[in-house]
Amino acid sequence: MFDSIRNHSKILMGLLFLLVIPSFVLFGMDSYSRFSDQGAPVAKVAGNKITQGEWDAAHQREVERIRASVPNLDPKLLDSAEARYATLERMVNDRVIAAAADKQLLITSDQRLARYLQQDPSIAGLRGADGKLDMERYRQLAASQGMTPEMLEAKVRQDLSAQQVMGGLQQSVVASQSQTDTALNAYLQRREIQIQKWTPADFAAKVQVADADLEKFYQAQSERFRSVESADIEYLVLDTASLQKSINLPEQDLKTYYEQNVQRLAGKEERRASHILINAAKDAPAADRAKAKAKAEELLAAVRKSPKSFADVARKNSQDPGSATKGGDLDFFAKGAMVKAFEDAAFALKKGDISDVVESEFGFHIIELTDIKAPKAPSFESMRPQLEADLRKQQAQRQFAEQAETFSNSVYEQAESFKPTADRLKLTVQKAQGLTRTPAAGAQGVLANAKLLQTLFAEESVSKRRNTAAVEVAPNTLVSARIVAYRPAAVRPFAEVKDEVRRQYVVEKSADLAKAEGQAKLASWKEQAAQAQVGSAVIVSRDQTQGQAQAVVDAVLRADPARLPALVGVDLGTQGFVVARVNKLVPRDASSAQQLAQSRQQMTQLWGQAEGQAYLTYLKQQLKAEILIEKPQTQRAEAAEKR
Repeated sequence: MFDSIRNHSKILMGLLFLLVIPSFVLFGMDSYSRFSDQGAPVAKVAGNKITQGEWDAAHQREVERIRASVPNLDPKLLDSAEARYATLERMVNDRVIAAAADKQLLITSDQRLARYLQQDPSIAGLRGADGKLDMERYRQLAASQGMTPEMLEAKVRQDLSAQQVMGGLQQSVVASQSQTDTALNAYLQRREIQIQKWTPADFAAKVQVADADLEKFYQAQSERFRSVESADIEYLVLDTASLQKSINLPEQDLKTYYEQNVQRLAGKEERRASHILINAAKDAPAADRAKAKAKAEELLAAVRKSPKSFADVARKNSQDPGSATKGGDLDFFAKGAMVKAFEDAAFALKKGDISDVVESEFGFHIIELTDIKAPKAPSFESMRPQLEADLRKQQAQRQFAEQAETFSNSVYEQAESFKPTADRLKLTVQKAQGLTRTPAAGAQGVLANAKLLQTLFAEESVSKRRNTAAVEVAPNTLVSARIVAYRPAAVRPFAEVKDEVRRQYVVEKSADLAKAEGQAKLASWKEQAAQAQVGSAVIVSRDQTQGQAQAVVDAVLRADPARLPALVGVDLGTQGFVVARVNKLVPRDASSAQQLAQSRQQMTQLWGQAEGQAYLTYLKQQLKAEILIEKPQTQRAEAAEKR
C-alpha cells in the first residue's frame, strides 16, 4: 500500500491541493486562526485550562445579565478590556472554589439540595394550589438561564458545595469592640467648623472676554464641544398591538366565543361552609391521631343526630380559633382557597349536608355545607368589549406567530429597503431623527432597547446602510431598523458653539478669580486662625455633612487634631473656593454611640469578607491558579496606586 502511495504521490498532492485550497478561499485563514484561538488557554486552575471560547461565552452571559438589569448602560463599557478581564477573574475565582470543594470532599447531599430548592422563592412560586411543582414552568425557568432542569440542579449543587468552602471561615469571624471602635471612629468623628466661600458667580462681571480669548479656549478645550454620534433612521415594527388594529371581527365569531366561554366569564362557583376541627399534626404519633379521629367521630354522631346543633357544637369543641367563635362559619370560598381534601369534600356536598370525618394536614374536619352561590352568566352585550379585546388579542398572537418568520427573513433578504416587507405584511415604515447609541435616561419604547441600538450602530449597519436583523425587543415584538443619515461624533465649528464657549470661558475664569481671592485670604489668615472672618459654626461628620461638599468634609476631617484650631482651603473648581476653620473635635452623641453599636455586626461581616479574600488568595497559590493574559493597562495603574 505504501509503495502505491509513493508511486502516485504527485496525484495525491494534486487531490489534496484541490480539497484544501477551496476551503481557504471559502473560509479564509482567519477562520482557521479563530477556531484555534477559541481553544487557546487564557487561565489555569489546578492544571485545568480555561479556554478563550469559555471566557467569551461567560462574558456574553454576564453582558446579557447586566443589560437586562440596566438597559440604558452604554454597551461599549460592557465590551471593554477591563470588563472582559473582570469576567475572567470571576471565572478563575469560581473554578478555584469549586476545585477546593472537590479536594476537601465538600459534597452537597440530595436531601440538602431538595431542601434548598423547596425554600427558593423563585421555585416556590412555581407550585400549584395542591403543592405540586409545575414541571413545565420549572423547565421554562431553567431555559431562561440557558439550562435544562438537570443542569440547573447541578449548578445549584455546585454552588452549595462552594459556599461551604468560604462560609465556615467567614461566619466564624467576630469583630471585637476595640476593633470596631478603631475602624469606625474615623467615620463617626465629629468636628465643629466655620465656612467662608467664594462663589464664581460673584466674580463673573469682572471677567474680560475677547474673541481671541474665546477662540484660544475653544482650541484648547475642543473635546468639550464635540457633538454626539447620531443617526436618522427608518424602522419597522411587528407586534401584536399593531396587528390587533387591523383585525375585523364578524358578529358570529363574537357570539360563538361568548357561548364557548360564558362559564369562564361568569366566574367561579362559591360555597359557604361551617366546620368543626380537631387538631392533629401530620407528624403526630399515631396514637394521638387516632385519639383525635375518635373525638371527631363522636362529634359527627352528635351533629348528625341533631343537625341544628352544629353551630353550638363547633363553638364548644372546634379547635380552629378563627371560626369556632362564629359557630364554625368559614364564609364563601371558591375552588383553590382550601386544602385539597377539605375542598373535595365541600364541593361534593349538597346544601344542608354534613360530611363524614375529613382528614387533612391540619387534623380532622366535620363539614356542613350551608349555602351555594352559583355564578351569574353576564349578557352578551355587557361582555362585548371584553370579548372583542380577548378575541383580537388571540388572533393577533396567532398572526404574529405566523408572520414573525416572514418578517425576519424579509428584512434580511431585502435589506436595501423596508417597502417590500411593509407592503407584504401591511405594516407602516416609521422614522426617527437624532437617535443616539445610548438612550436618554427614562426613555421608553422600542427605540430605547439597548440590543436594537447596539445592532443599529454596529459598523456594518453604519457603513452599508442596510436593514438590521429582526430584534426581539419585548415579548411578541420584533423590530428592524436601518440608518438613512449618519452623523459621527465631531467637534462642532466655533461659530456654531460660540455662545457655549463664552459661557464656559466665563465660568472657568470666574472660578480662577474666586480661587485667587480665597487663597489670598487663606494666606493672610494662616498666622491668626482665630481672627478669620468665617460664618457661623456647624458640626459635620462623614455621615452628617450638613450640606457641605464632600471635598470640604474630607479636608476638615483630615486636619491634625493636635493643631486645632486650623484653617484649610478647598478648591471646588467651578463651584468656587472654600476656607474652613476647624475649631475642635466634638464628642459623639447618643445617636452616634447607638450607630456604633449597630455597626459592629456590619464590621463583623466586613472582617469575614476580608478573611475570605485572604483565604481565596491562599487557595489560588495552593491550586496554582494563574491568568495567562496581560491585565489591561488601566487596571495595572489602579493596582500600582493601591500598592
